[in-house]
Amino acid sequence: MQLPTDNFILEALDKGLEIGPTAIARNIDKSQSTVHERLRVLIEYGFVEKVDDGYYTITDAGHAYLEGELDAGSLEPDDS
Repeated sequence: MQLPTDNFILEALDKGLEIGPTAIARNIDKSQSTVHERLRVLIEYGFVEKVDDGYYTITDAGHAYLEGELDAGSLEPDDS
């Protein structure tokens, strides 16, 4: 994981909304390309899922990570 950008993305998604990368980028002051790249990684690790065309939401694992209940360093990407 790439801190703090990944944390910012997860925190933006932690509001209970399904939002797109453009809105995330605007809210965390990062480029849209950076957000797209990091979303792909967060999906691989199971912290974020794509719910609709261009919209994303945080998963239970993402919530657990933000709450300090999950160590991202011990995870491996989901190859499925």
